[in-house]
Amino acid sequence: MAKEKRNPEEQTIDPATRQMLELADELGISTAFSRADDMVPCNIGGAGMCCKICGMGPCRLTKDGQTGVCGATIDTIQARNLIRAIAAGAAAHSDHGRDMAFTLKAVANGEAEGYMIRDVAKLRTLAADYDIPIEGRAPEEIANDLADLYIAQFGQQRGIVVPITRAPAKRQERWKKVGVLPRGVDREVVESLHRTHIGDDQEATHILHHAIRTALGDGWGGSLIATDISDILFGTPAPVLGQANLGVLRTDMVNVVVHGHEPTLSEMIVAASQDPEIIAYAEAAGAKGVNLSGICCTANEILMRQGIPAAGNFLQQELSILTGAVEAMVVDVQCIMQALVRTAEQFHTKIITTSPKVKIKDAMHIEFDEHHALTIAKEILKVAIDNFKNRGETHIPDDKTDLVPGFSHEYINYMLGGSYRSSFRPLNDAIMTGRIRGVAAIVGCNNPRSQHDFPHTAVTEALLRQDVLVVETGCSAIASAKKGYMLGEAGLEHVGPGLREICETVGIPPVLHMGSCVDNSRILTVLTQMVEDGGLGDDIDEIPAVGLAPEWMSEKALSIATYCVASGAYVIMGGSNPVEGMADRVSDSTIVEQYISEGWEELYGGKLEFVKEVDEMISRTLDHIDKKRAALGLPEYDPARFGRSGDSRMIEIEALPVEERRAALYGEPGK
Repeated sequence: MAKEKRNPEEQTIDPATRQMLELADELGISTAFSRADDMVPCNIGGAGMCCKICGMGPCRLTKDGQTGVCGATIDTIQARNLIRAIAAGAAAHSDHGRDMAFTLKAVANGEAEGYMIRDVAKLRTLAADYDIPIEGRAPEEIANDLADLYIAQFGQQRGIVVPITRAPAKRQERWKKVGVLPRGVDREVVESLHRTHIGDDQEATHILHHAIRTALGDGWGGSLIATDISDILFGTPAPVLGQANLGVLRTDMVNVVVHGHEPTLSEMIVAASQDPEIIAYAEAAGAKGVNLSGICCTANEILMRQGIPAAGNFLQQELSILTGAVEAMVVDVQCIMQALVRTAEQFHTKIITTSPKVKIKDAMHIEFDEHHALTIAKEILKVAIDNFKNRGETHIPDDKTDLVPGFSHEYINYMLGGSYRSSFRPLNDAIMTGRIRGVAAIVGCNNPRSQHDFPHTAVTEALLRQDVLVVETGCSAIASAKKGYMLGEAGLEHVGPGLREICETVGIPPVLHMGSCVDNSRILTVLTQMVEDGGLGDDIDEIPAVGLAPEWMSEKALSIATYCVASGAYVIMGGSNPVEGMADRVSDSTIVEQYISEGWEELYGGKLEFVKEVDEMISRTLDHIDKKRAALGLPEYDPARFGRSGDSRMIEIEALPVEERRAALYGEPGK
């Protein structure tokens, strides 16, 4: 039986998305939102109670004490399903890192058309961290050695994945003692699959022990490598001005939307779009030029570095085509809906796949090769420009919001201390005094079974009011951008007095955009430096901080959550719980759910919980932050302690007569 269909107001809080959903209804075009309403999710598989890893099943465990044909219990099945999802997510993000390492190698050897090393300082810093000689050597020589080191991390069979040495020393000792230091990125993913083959590992906690090792190979291995190399090749992000939402599309220009996760492609399309040859080609076609925008994490990559606007997050990919204004959507890997082709067929948009790993039936395929990057990027843009003449009626929403992204770990370090004394000390001090209650990292996907963007922005708003500093990545960051929380003082009316004073003093927006989903590794480096700067304990699990993924939907999110837990973070996932079972029918269905919370917390100081209600996410976040403050002996959070925000209060005081001004400042009448 189908669920009751929601109206656009129930499906999303974003006005541009609502407008396009109304148009989709008028035209009779399906979207992820309507398909989610039509598709009733399987409550057995969704709760982790179905096993299909061999041909004797699938086995559905719906009765108390029931086992699969092989005798597998529900806790074994849930653990197997969870680690397979974590392994797939780790493989996706880490494979991205592998491709980046091969690109760095090609650039170092002069074999990658159009690329160059843009952040030599970061290259030298990283090389020195890994004992690669840097003195008297050209950047290309250093990059070649660093690329070789990074490439080796994927196929390495023994030892440890070297970037993990950048974690806090106490954390590394903890991993070593428990026995979860990853040996090689690929080895841990392969072992996850081996352990879960029929007849292999059958003890839930033992299976989940290796899930930690696999996820660490992603977070402190493949993902961190991807971020490092992106910064070296395309520049470490610093604040720029950008825009977000579907209103960034133009009626007078060729609109090309890049979607996916690979910056090697999107950065080169940015370069090609600014080439005089391409501009002239577009003008000859009757357009003023090429207007680039992004969807999903590709949007975040080019937004962070180039200020290229974001047309939207994950659930807006089909809706951008519904505007009728997109000449081409260029996609690479991850989070790309197969439904794009069917939607595009009803408009003039061309869907162009570019990765050798990804093809979509009936889409155009122009394979991208870093060795001929600029040439291929121009070819793609010319296909889009040639399609401009086929554009029909357009329905571009007016909605777009300015934002300031670009808060890399390096820039935050600089902005808090300047060139000569860059430090996280001011942030630590603000937390210690109570001006900032704690820190929350809100990350992850959109899920059409939630009200689009609402969980992200509702949690963000509530935490800001409670003086919690928020950093965001991925689709969550785009959700907050659309609400105006990433532009100077635009969102400060939602911010508590202590945090507001910090924002005004430092000159930052209340929510810091830190990049794409793979850039969650930046959050790990921020937490590490907070530990190293002192005052908040000597390991990540002591910091008053929480990670949240309010609308998670991908296997990558499970890998991210697991490596953050292993690093010492409390992580809250919204929406569905893949290991909850059905407690009313299966008495032992909570073994895995309890272990990833209580068991992991005992081992790593972090825990993973799935929470459906937004209010409960907020409550648990604040409770955890306050518990960590108390454990550190910090003063209890008191919003009244700092009164009203300094800057806004001073503006009001300056407008008072002299006598009243002195009374307001010093508490006594002046003479």
